[in-house]
Order: sequence, then C-alpha cells, then structure tokens
Amino acid sequence: MANFKEYDQYDALGLAGLVKQGQVTSVELCEEAIERIEKINPKLNAVVTKMYEEGRQSVRETLPEGPFTGVPFLLKDLMAAYAGVPLTSGCKALKSFVPGYDSEMVVRFKKAGLVILGKTNTPEFGLMGITEPELFGPCRNPWNINHTPGGSSGGSASAVASGMVPMASGGDGGGSIRIPSSYCGLFGLKPSRGRNPTGPEYGNVWQGAVQEHVLTRSVRDSASLLDITQGPDTGAPYKICPPDRPYIEELERDPGRLKIAFNTKSPIGTPVHTECVRAVENTARLLEDLGHDIEEAQPDIDGKDLAQSYMAMYFGEVAADIDELEQVLGRKARPRDVEPVTWTLGLLGRTFSEGFLVKALRRWDHYSRKMGVFFRKHDLYLTPTTAYPPAMIGELQPKSIEVLMMKMVNTFNLGKLLKVSGIVDQLAEESLKWTPFTQLSNLCGLPAMSVPLHWTSEGLPTGVQFIGSFGDESTLLRLAGQLEKAKPWFHSRPPLSAE
Repeated sequence: MANFKEYDQYDALGLAGLVKQGQVTSVELCEEAIERIEKINPKLNAVVTKMYEEGRQSVRETLPEGPFTGVPFLLKDLMAAYAGVPLTSGCKALKSFVPGYDSEMVVRFKKAGLVILGKTNTPEFGLMGITEPELFGPCRNPWNINHTPGGSSGGSASAVASGMVPMASGGDGGGSIRIPSSYCGLFGLKPSRGRNPTGPEYGNVWQGAVQEHVLTRSVRDSASLLDITQGPDTGAPYKICPPDRPYIEELERDPGRLKIAFNTKSPIGTPVHTECVRAVENTARLLEDLGHDIEEAQPDIDGKDLAQSYMAMYFGEVAADIDELEQVLGRKARPRDVEPVTWTLGLLGRTFSEGFLVKALRRWDHYSRKMGVFFRKHDLYLTPTTAYPPAMIGELQPKSIEVLMMKMVNTFNLGKLLKVSGIVDQLAEESLKWTPFTQLSNLCGLPAMSVPLHWTSEGLPTGVQFIGSFGDESTLLRLAGQLEKAKPWFHSRPPLSAE
C-alpha cells in the first residue's frame, strides 16, 4: 500500500478490486491487516484468537477466484468452525476445544477468496447483548472505549469499525448482528431463516432463530457476500426460494415508492431513549423526502408474550448447551465450568416442561402469520435497533449481590425455586429492555437490517432497524443502497482507529 491510511479508504470489494488490478498484492493486504490488528487490538480486545500463519499460508498459495480474493477477514468465535483452530464459544471450559472440520459458512467464506486472520470476542455461548466474557474479558467500542460494542458479535463489530478489517462474520439469534452494528456505526443484515447454511453440525440453531452473515461498512459488501453464501447445504432443514437476481445488482435498482410503517414504542412497555426515538423520526423524514409513504403503525403482536416465548427458548437452549458441553469435557458439567449467569439460566431451562416449550414455539408460528398479514399493507417495518445507545462497560453485568444469589442457586440446584419466585418475567424484562426490538424478526424468521443513520450528541452510533417480509432481502438491500447514497456513513471514523 502507498501508506497506512489508504487501506481504510476502501471497503472489501474496493480492496479486492485493487488486487485484481495489480495495484496491491494479497500478501501486502494480509500484512497490512496484521499490523493494524497488532496496533489497535490491545486497546479494544476484539480479536481473541490470532490466525496469522493460517492467513499467510493462504496468500502464499493460490487463493480461490472470487469477489473478495485477497481481502482480510475475521470470524466470530461462535459456530464458525475452522479446522485446527480453537472454537471457544466464549466459554472457559471450551478454550482448548479444536474442531476437525470447517463449518459450511467458513467453507463459503474461503471460496469467496477471503483471507481469515483470526477469531473475534463473543459473550459465553452468544447469550448477551454485550461482549464481556470471563474467558477473554470485555471488548470495547472504538467510538468510546468506556462503552460496549454490543453483542453477541461485539468483537467483529469493534474490529470492523476500528478499521482492522473491512468486514467480519457474525451470528444473530436475537439481534446479535444488528445490535453491535447499531452500536458501532456499521451496516448489519440478518438474513431470512434458511437463507444461509448452518451445516454440517447444525440445522435449526436456537429453533431457527439464528442466522449467520457479516457486519460491514458498506451495503455492497454485505450484498455481494450474501450472493456467495446464500443457499442450502447438504441436509438443510429449509430450502428457501433463491433471489430473482444477484443481491449486488439490487443496489443499482430503484426501490420504488415503498410503504413503510414506523414505531418507536418498546414492544414490552419499557422506556426508549430519546436519541433512539430521534433516530427513527429523522429517518422517517428522510424516507419521506426520498418519496416513500410513511405511516406510524405497528403489527398486531403482544410484545410481552413474544418476549416470554423467546426467553423460554433461550433458557432451554442454555440447558442444552451445558448438556453438550459434557460431551466435549468427557465428564459431568459443573457450575465452575461456565459463568454463574449461564449456569443459572440452564437451571431455569430444566424447570420447564417439554409441553411448555412447544407451546412457546407455537407462538412463533402465530406471530409469523401476524407479520404476514402486516406485510400485506406495508413493505417494511422501521423501529429503533436498540432502546438505548451503547451501555458503559460493566453497566449491564449482574451486580455483586445478584452474582452471590446465583452462586447460591447454582450450588444448591434451586432452579425450581427461582421459577416459582416470579424471576422469569423479571429476567425477561431486565435482559430485553435495552434491546426489545430485534427478537421479532428472529422468531418469525424474517430478514432485518440495522442501518447507521444517527449519532448521539455524545458521538455514539445509534442505528435504525428495518424488518422485511420473509425471503425479501432484496427490498431491504435496495432501500439500504438508497439510504447510503442519501446519507453516507462510510467515511465516519471512530476516535480509536488505525489512522
């Protein structure tokens, strides 16, 4: 590269273009990214497993010819299995677990020509909307290192926003791509259920709530990589209809006059910060200026009931995670193998009957149908991505007395006592009040995106969320492309970057 700053002036497709034109080599890009990671990561703790030698080896060989050939990339340390490299899932008991295979998404990332240089920080099992695992310590937001980058793809968001790499992988089971994208000023798309593969180990991750994709600085990077990764793999539980045309081509098409509903009220009745409300209101005005029809409306959904059904799945999945942990450890799992809150959630998961969980999952189908009706009248649904701007590091961690209580519950196996105490409803509200808007699309399998259109008076990013109808990533991407041109964000840089 001509100089250190030049790397950061390009998105992933831009860097790939330089490689194709012979202006820079993939080796030079690899070394540039490594230098940036080494320089800035100690301040952010975004990259927790370095894969420099794997990256260097890939550029010494012939990289696959793809749209991203030679572009540096990072993997979230959850679900993204890379043969021979630890896959910790943010859990201290898994710090030495090394899979012997590549997950299908990693296979497709490699086929796109990406050069994988490391794995990024994530909360234990991806359970939190913040990234502060005991195993690796807190990841920090490059816009203000005293604040969280969100979770669970917080490490990926921090790395991309700070300019270490132009994009990185993420997974989203309740907002885990969109929340950190919102907090870090990035574009984050969660695809429809079944759009991207989950093999070879998984099918319905979190009962179908989870989809993997990437966090990016540009819309076109997200669209182009989705063209590469989308489509079922062997044994996939879903075979979703393919797009009518490549997603990258959608960005050149006019979205037309869309009917967009917006709402700023929390679906669970909790407060919404004025900056998050302002973000949506300003976006609604921008959309009107662009010729779209905007109406304040919301779907016919009981937000608290939806939240409770989400938490039922959440508790059950944690219990299952702990059970599967035993297979890796070769012994019975113990409370000290995981964080106190994880063990407590697992205990709660074991207190619910199979019938209770099935009833909760049936609510997902009910609300999916409700959203289908809603999208007969509206093309998209606009809300805040989160109810608050980024929290301070440690602000959302359990208080000392709560940790003590959890350790007592865990020691004496008091999950049933917790259940009858009414703490389940309290946990649902406390855990979701910062992020009550994102779970709807996960439970209904709908595509959704966070778009970086607002910064607070303190200079912190606060994104807005658009939800689309099932299988219609195309409309979302066309609108995102239009918004990116109308209110560009690409050259907004956090104070902590490699420049």
